Amino acid sequence: MRKTLVLFAAALLLGGVAFAEEATLIDFTLLDADCVSNDNGDPTQNKRTVMDYSVSAGATYTEQQKDLMRTSLVLNEWEVVLNSSAKSVMALADSQVVPAPVKSSADVPFAGSNVMGVRIVFPSWNSNASAKIVPPFTIPAYEPLSDADENGNRVESSEDDKSSYNTTNNPSFEGYLFEGGYGVVKNVGTIKSIQVTTMGMNFPHGLYVHLIDNDGLERRYFMGYLGFDGWRELRWNNPQYISEVRTREIRVYPIYPRGIPHVIFAGFEITRDAAHIGGDFIGYFKDVKIIYDKAILISDRDIADEDLWGIIGKKETERQAAEMERFGNKQVNRYLEAAKKATEDDFTTSLNPDGSSNAQSTSGNSASTVDAK
Repeated sequence: MRKTLVLFAAALLLGGVAFAEEATLIDFTLLDADCVSNDNGDPTQNKRTVMDYSVSAGATYTEQQKDLMRTSLVLNEWEVVLNSSAKSVMALADSQVVPAPVKSSADVPFAGSNVMGVRIVFPSWNSNASAKIVPPFTIPAYEPLSDADENGNRVESSEDDKSSYNTTNNPSFEGYLFEGGYGVVKNVGTIKSIQVTTMGMNFPHGLYVHLIDNDGLERRYFMGYLGFDGWRELRWNNPQYISEVRTREIRVYPIYPRGIPHVIFAGFEITRDAAHIGGDFIGYFKDVKIIYDKAILISDRDIADEDLWGIIGKKETERQAAEMERFGNKQVNRYLEAAKKATEDDFTTSLNPDGSSNAQSTSGNSASTVDAK
């Protein structure tokens, strides 16, 4: 690792030059199922984001069971988490996330692709309520870039594959799995703006974006209200962003081994006011983008610090293991719960298979009784 971190303090010398960059934090059109086929031959997981959580399942499971213990950011795996005011049996059963196909005739650049479709069942009575739309696991910030085969097994990527991910939409791409529109943007200093591409359905509800920084702090950003019809780009502008570098407070951090500042997409939040209409909410989301200042510059150094000390690599390995264990245990519990779930829809009859004879016999007895009277 011959590139290490250099503080971006040189901006002070360059006056009011703008250094903000744009990057796609997450693009839901990239999350189609394309691997790990079910019994019908239909793919169930997303190859780029598939993760194997059988590593935390223990030795009590068969290899066949462990093969089922994979998950990804495929849209069907996302969850709707209702707050206590919104929870009910019907709401928990019907609130869900699905891939929503955009018609090929639609007048949008992503026509023919799948976007995120969300259904949330809010209380029909007057009650403040909210719901979070979250990924199936906390998106890992330090997962190394790798490919996956058709069964969801991760394989090391070649240098050509790695270079192909460095697109104009992700100028700060550093070679981690969930960069490039899959939930992580590296080298993020001050966020200037956040933008969400969404389709409104005239619901008066509010929309928030939740982000997690490299210190593990989760913040939410109010994007606006969804009371409009059709596609729109909702934008949050940082009211405390200072464009003039001379008036900024310059903070100097150690060059090594602080790590790479980043942001992780933690989900959406939909809020419903008690005075507004309740019941079903339907929404569609295409992507989330950010405009941000670089936190640090990356350049060659006379000494390869990371090769010598390995401090950043050790921290990233430990954090990666913690992230894997956290979502792995959750997914294993879900697997166990699914295995215990009742599969029968009907009771086994205690009558003869041909129930019509019993009905006729009963009818005849009733008729005889009437005649006797």
